Amino acid sequence: MLALRLARRAHPAVQLRRLLVAAATGGTGFLLLCALGHAMAHPHAPAGSVLRLAWCVAPAAATVYFAVTVARTDPGTRPRPGLSAIGLGPGRLMAISAVTTALSTVLGSLLALLFFLHLRGDLTGMPFDGAATDVLAAGRPLPLPAALTLLALVPAAASVTTALVLRPKDTAARPAGLRTRFMAYDTFAIGRRAASPAGATRYEEEPDDEPAAPTGPQEPAAPRPAPGGLPWGVAVLAVGLAVETYAGQSDHAPGLTLPGGFADSPAGVLGGWLLTALGLVLVGPGLTHLTGRLLQSVRPGALRLLSGRVLKEEARHIGRPLGVVCAVASGAYAMVTLSSGTRPAVGPLTLLGALVVAGCAVLTLATAAVEARRAHADTTAALVRLGAPSALPRQAALLRAGALLAVFGPLTWTIAQLATLPLAA
Repeated sequence: MLALRLARRAHPAVQLRRLLVAAATGGTGFLLLCALGHAMAHPHAPAGSVLRLAWCVAPAAATVYFAVTVARTDPGTRPRPGLSAIGLGPGRLMAISAVTTALSTVLGSLLALLFFLHLRGDLTGMPFDGAATDVLAAGRPLPLPAALTLLALVPAAASVTTALVLRPKDTAARPAGLRTRFMAYDTFAIGRRAASPAGATRYEEEPDDEPAAPTGPQEPAAPRPAPGGLPWGVAVLAVGLAVETYAGQSDHAPGLTLPGGFADSPAGVLGGWLLTALGLVLVGPGLTHLTGRLLQSVRPGALRLLSGRVLKEEARHIGRPLGVVCAVASGAYAMVTLSSGTRPAVGPLTLLGALVVAGCAVLTLATAAVEARRAHADTTAALVRLGAPSALPRQAALLRAGALLAVFGPLTWTIAQLATLPLAA
């Protein structure tokens, strides 16, 4: 009941995000049900049904990633002063976030089931003059347990992943003088200076349930280290491109029917694409941090200093969604390039899957960017109070966007060009 109350009283922007999660879940659930319908209509061709089910992994993963991002940035389930006194500690808020994610995804799955039953003609007459009979297995009894099992995959995965990501961190081994904010972007130190008999200065830890009121100067927060994963991401990218090239030149490689009518495509090319996408996701945070360092190099001014510092601080939060967007963009560019001459027939299910993957990737990046802006709202307000131009935050945002586009744009285009070479040959 508490999760329902928090969900009902949330900000309209938060409600819109949850509705988008439900829409993405509905699209993925419909694709899963269509794979079940194909298996029912073609019981003697299980390979095609398994391949259709395997293609649903990408939309499902994108939907879960988007749902977890929305749960992490939900302001209604963040710890606030006084909540622990009424029993709403970090563990309880984590459970509420998982339940809220489950409610949004279950709503989308139920909508997918209703739409699927409507197209089959189980609720009303057969729409579209029965054009989708072969895909939906109309006229055959629907195995409800199998359908519900498929529809429960995305809500279960999203809820469990949300609980794992937002689980309370262990503070037993926390050093003295440090306090960690749950679901915050920084770990900072708050200390109270006290004079010892010898005249030395020591710092005592503030109690967690009391407001921070230091009587002396506060300890400055240590700079965050650069995110790891850049060398591993480059290595995975190289391996993925090598696998694609080898599979494209092999004459005896097994073929698969890719979406969009690309028949007899080597299975190794698909594996290489997946490794390449994983490499782009891994290098995202490192490249974002490196872009921030480049902005701060060679005698920077206030604008470049502010832009570079924000990129370095938020590299972990916007770098990985940015890598996902680059992976989706490179795949879309490769598909468009390959289909420009052959004009393959792109079916509605292929288009739906592409929209779910691309939409979730773009929405995840936009959500992370908005939350990063809100995290630095206090810093921006302080700069304006100190006399900085009011246009400085907007100029810094444009500079960050331009720098990221200058770094990730050529990288995405290069990866897409190299990915099309095996299939184009």
